[in-house]
Order: sequence, then C-alpha cells, then structure tokens
Amino acid sequence: MNTWDAISRIILKNRIFLLTFILITTLFWLFKSQNLKFTFKEANLLPDYHEENIIYNEFTSHFGDEGNSIVIGIKDSILSSKEKLFAWNNLTKKLNSFSEIEYSISLNDLKILEKNKDSIRFDFIPLINNDSIKKIDLNYLKNKIKNGLPFYKNLIYNDENETFRSILIMQNDIINTNSRKEFILKKFIPIVESFEKLNKIDVKISGMPYVRTLNAENILNEMKIFVLIAILVTAFIFFLFFKSITATLISILVVIIGVIWALGTLGLFQYEITVLTALIPPLIIVIGIPNCIYLINKYQQEILNHGNQIKSLKTVIVKIGKATLITNLTTASGFATFILTNSKLLKEFGVIASLNVIGIFVISLIIIPIYFSYFPIPQKKHLNHLESKSINSLLKWMENKINYNKKIIYSISFTLLLICSYGISQIKISGNILEDMPQSKNFFKDIIFFNDYFNGIVPLEILINTGRKNGVKNLASIKKIDRLKSVIKTIPELSRPISIVDVVKYSKQTFYNGNPIFFKIPSRQENNFISQYIKNSKSDSKILNTYSDESNQYARITTYMKDVNTQRMYEIEEILKQSINEIFPQKKYSVKLTGKSILFLKGTEFLVRNLIFSLSLAIFLIAIFMAFMFKSIKMIVISLIPNLLPLIFTAGAMGFLGISLRPSTILVFTIAFGISVDDTIHFLAKYRQELWDNNFDINKSVFKSLNETGVSMFYTSIVLFFGFSVFLISDFGGTIALGGLVSTTLLLAMLTNLLLLPSLLISFKK
Repeated sequence: MNTWDAISRIILKNRIFLLTFILITTLFWLFKSQNLKFTFKEANLLPDYHEENIIYNEFTSHFGDEGNSIVIGIKDSILSSKEKLFAWNNLTKKLNSFSEIEYSISLNDLKILEKNKDSIRFDFIPLINNDSIKKIDLNYLKNKIKNGLPFYKNLIYNDENETFRSILIMQNDIINTNSRKEFILKKFIPIVESFEKLNKIDVKISGMPYVRTLNAENILNEMKIFVLIAILVTAFIFFLFFKSITATLISILVVIIGVIWALGTLGLFQYEITVLTALIPPLIIVIGIPNCIYLINKYQQEILNHGNQIKSLKTVIVKIGKATLITNLTTASGFATFILTNSKLLKEFGVIASLNVIGIFVISLIIIPIYFSYFPIPQKKHLNHLESKSINSLLKWMENKINYNKKIIYSISFTLLLICSYGISQIKISGNILEDMPQSKNFFKDIIFFNDYFNGIVPLEILINTGRKNGVKNLASIKKIDRLKSVIKTIPELSRPISIVDVVKYSKQTFYNGNPIFFKIPSRQENNFISQYIKNSKSDSKILNTYSDESNQYARITTYMKDVNTQRMYEIEEILKQSINEIFPQKKYSVKLTGKSILFLKGTEFLVRNLIFSLSLAIFLIAIFMAFMFKSIKMIVISLIPNLLPLIFTAGAMGFLGISLRPSTILVFTIAFGISVDDTIHFLAKYRQELWDNNFDINKSVFKSLNETGVSMFYTSIVLFFGFSVFLISDFGGTIALGGLVSTTLLLAMLTNLLLLPSLLISFKK
C-alpha cells in the first residue's frame, strides 16, 4: 500500500474524528482572529537596517514624526466677512481644544512679534482676538497678512487664489495608535461636517494622519466586500458548471473555513492588515475553489465510469490529492519566496499566504471526500456537464488544432512574445505615494485641492547636522540654509520651504518695527543686537520653535512635494543632492534628504529588486518540482514555457497600458505564476500516469490527458478569471490593475496549457 492509499483509508475511516479536528481548529482560528490589528502607519517598504530608514529615524529622534499634521482648507474670502472669519477661527479653536491635538497653526493662532525696547525682548502678540472681533478692521487685517507677514506667506493663506488653511499638529504618542482613528472618525470629521452644514462652506481636509485613517478604513471595507463578492461570484460560476446545490454549498463552506484560518493566522502572528495582507482572504477563496473543482469533478467522473462511491472517493484522494498537493505546494512556494526578501511587508504577506494555501488544501482534501461519503451518489443531472456537447466540442477543437495546426499555435505564441517584449521596455516604476490611493474618494479630491493650491501634502525633509552645539545659530550656517532654500524655491513641484532661516529673518523684521522689507538675514553686527532680544524673549509660539532641536546642533528644512511622476522625483532628488554638496562642506556638515516621499520612493525601488529575486526563486522551485516528477531537463523547459509566456504578456500589457510597478501591482507576477502553473502540474501528472497506462504512446497519452483534465482546467480558469475580476470593483488603482492583469493572465495561461503545452509534448516527443 503506497502513501496515498494509506491517506485515503485514514480519511474515510476516521471521518468523525477529522471533522471534529476541523471544527476545533476553526474555532481556535476564529478566536485568534479577534486579535486582528489594522496598520495605523504607512507600510514601511524598507528593512530596518536600510540607510534611508536609519536617516529617517535620526530625523524623528530630533524632530518627531513629520507626518503628524492634519490640514483643513477653504476657498472662500473669509476676510471680507467678520461672521465667516469668526466661524473659521472658532472651528480651529474647537478642534485645537482636543487633547489629541498638540497645537494648531491658523489665523486664530498667529502670533506676531513686537519689539519691546524697555525690556529688550520680543513680545508675542495674537494677530486676532476673537473676543473683540467686531473691532477688527478687515482691510487692515487682510493687508497685514498679505504684505506684512512674509514669514506666514503661503503657509496659512494663499493670496493668489483666496484660499485659507489651518494646520493641526497631532500628539506624537497617538499618531500611530487606534486613538488617532477614534479621534478623526468620531470627533474631528463630525465637527467639520457640522461647520460645513451651518456655514455653507466646503471644507477640504488632508494631511497624512487623516489620509492614512481614511485609506485604512477603505482597505478594511474593501476586504469585507471582496470576501463577500468573491464567495457569491465563485459560487454562482460553480453552480453553473456543476448544477448541484450540495456541491456548491460544500465548496463555499471549504473556502469560508479557509478565510477564518487566514484571519486567525494573521491574529496569531499579530500581523497588521495592510494593503497586501488584506488581499489574502479573497485570494484564499479564488485559490480554494479550484481545489474543490478538481476533487468534485474527478469524483463525478469516477461515478460516471463505474458508480462505486467508495472506490471513487479513494481514487479522488489518491490521484487528485497527490496532484493538488503538488499544485498547492508550488503556489505556496511562490508566496513563500517573499519570506526570503528583506521587506517586512512582503515577508508578512509571504508567511500568511503560503501557510494558508497549504491550509486550504488540507481543508478541501478532508472535507470534500467525507462530505460526499455521507450522501447518495450524484444523480444523472449532476453528471450531465461531463458529457456537455459544448465542452466536448471545445476539447475536439483543441485536439484538432494540436494535431494539425501546431505551426499556427507556435506562430501566435512567438508573435505575442515579440510584441510583449517591446511592451516590457515601456514599464515604469512608480514611487509616488499618492498613486496607490483610491482616486474616486472625496478625501483624494481634497488631496488634489491642497496639491493645486498649496503645492502638495507629501513631506520632504532636509536634516542638517552642523556638527556642534549651537551650530544652527551661526550666521554662516544660516546663510547656507538660506542658499539651499533658494534652490528649493526654483523647483515648481515643491512648496515654499520653511526653516530656522525664516525665524531669523522674522526677528530682523521685528527689530526694525515690523517693516517687511527687513525680512532678511541680519548682518553680523545686527545679529549681536537682535540676539539680545531673542535671548530675553519667552516664546509660546510652537511654529517658531520646531526648526532646530534643543541643542541647536540640528536644523530642518520642511517642504512638500506635488503629485509628480517617479522620474521627476529622481530628478528633484538629484538637484537637491548636487546643491547640498555644493553649499555644505562635507567635513563640517552632514545634510540628508528624508521624509515620507523619499522613503516610499526608495521602498518601491527596493520592492522591485525583491520581485525579481522572488520570481526567479519561484521559477527555480517549480523547476525542482518538475525535475522530481519527470527527471528530465526537457520536461522542465516544456513545462515552464506555457507559464512564462503569460507572465511576459502581463508585463507587456503593463507597459502598453501605462500600469506602473508599485507596491500594489508588484504581486501580479508571483500570484499569476504560482496559480497558472497549477494547470500545468495537473495536466502533466495525468500525462505521466497515461504514459504508463498506454505503453508510452505520447500522442495517445496527451489527448487522453487533455480529455480528462481539460474540463477541470477550463472550469478552474473561468472561476479564477471571475474570482480575480472581483478586484476590479476596488477604489484603489493598484488593486484594480492586479485584478485585471491576474485574471487575464490566468485566462491566457489556460490557453497555453491546453494548446501550447500539448503541442510541445508532441513536437518534442523524441
């Protein structure tokens, strides 16, 4: 008795025990799924030891998380109405009153410096006092903001298009916790909506905490929708093929259990749900249904042949179980290659996906044979699909093409290869953090508002280490920072930079009684006088104290980047690096670029390199499986060709359609390859068996394999096509691209496995 015979006996003789085992295990995973956590920060695409992460951590150690501001904006001439001005200021004041907000920067919070000659200090005076707002001269106020306060220019007011914004800085200790979500969804948004309704003013909201919260909510909601629709779609397609409610219901039960196991493993490992791990539950559904199709289809074929139920179930476990194990191992291996990468995001996806692909195999192999063992053999109407005229006609057509039109098959394949090779050369890598966001959502439209009126929301930071305590106060350092700021101002995709230089210039302006023409760097002599005023001043203005650290050794320049393509991002990075090297002597200064925009750009670049590694490793592992099955280099090559061609098609399609490589689309190739090779393995496993049964008559073995596995391959490919098409309803462009590309690739893989693979086996039979 071989191993698989023993497995079939164990399954069929221990039905109650195994079903109890599945039930208890499922309850365990259901309990563990309560530990599910959702990510409250951007996915870190880089390993902790990566240079860019080290630089960013150095920056945050001195200045905190730079992505901690929520921005509200309006396009309305509120300076023409005291009622509107009061309402706007009151909104910011109300939001600033929450403990989750550290401080705010708005019209209501603006502090202007006044020179106090008697005390030789600068006093911080509120620009607007809401208690006496009726006495405010709006024309004076407008002129003061527009012309008299260059420090705040384009920070809270853009006079070119009458737009205002308020910046709310969140507490660092809650920025990456569930408290942020609670605050934004239950406190912040309701207050803003109430203001909009009461004042008939459209408020735009943005900022990384807000965007990340709504983006995360969108991912979570989509995961629930994907699971539900994937189940409904696959169940509908399944029923169309098998015309059996019982077969459909047991298949749905199998994948639901698989989803529970997947969520449970996420909870057990305490991995956060990210844009990648959120894809695992629907993936388990579309991967698990093919297992059910192969098992049920084989069972029904055996019943049709001899009508012996126990013998049919044993055959299903022995023949399909073995082939399905190999196919699931190859799919799991494809996902497991991500574990060997240095990306935490990919590692977590690889661990959960690979474990649960094996899990869904175990579930289907145990439940389906046991389930059918308790029911009478299928009725004739449930077996009619096996003798369907349309399916048989399709198989006959394929046989005819393989027999007489192999040259046409090869010509089409070669032509497709050439066309797609050119498309591959057009693929671009995208490191744009905004490109992976749901562009149909209102919060993304608000991003575009700030992108257009205030030059972007994605932070770009420059960390300057002067190398010594109080080095930032040195006039030579101030002038160098100002030179770099001048370079930033020449780059149209970057917002107005803010740094300690602005504070120094503002101090000189105040020293000269607020005259805006003196908003300049002071001379050395002027600095001696001004420094006495600064030394005696007690600042309660947060914004004036956030551009150098406590030791005054480190300074920062903060700017924001517009929505630009990756090539332009690299160009901007190069311009800044060249300017830094020219302005700051490396022996005295250490100046580094960082921020979310840089991290995401470098992270995407890192992921692409890991994609090449993981895909190469997946192909190598598949080759090992083929070598184990056939012990022939020729068979390894023949088996890989039908699966590599669809991948080349996918890459070519991405190039032609302008779909860039980015975190959300980077999985397309591994998923498509890992699943498409399943059909190859099922076909070759049957082909290997037929070779022995038909005395190594290759032609006869090929066509018998085609007739037996062709129906299942067709069914599974159609289910997979519609299963992955579920992702097309996503709001995320990357997820839409993943769904469309994978579903199309798998459809093409079906054709290559049903036409090209048999043709190659016959052509190279010698």
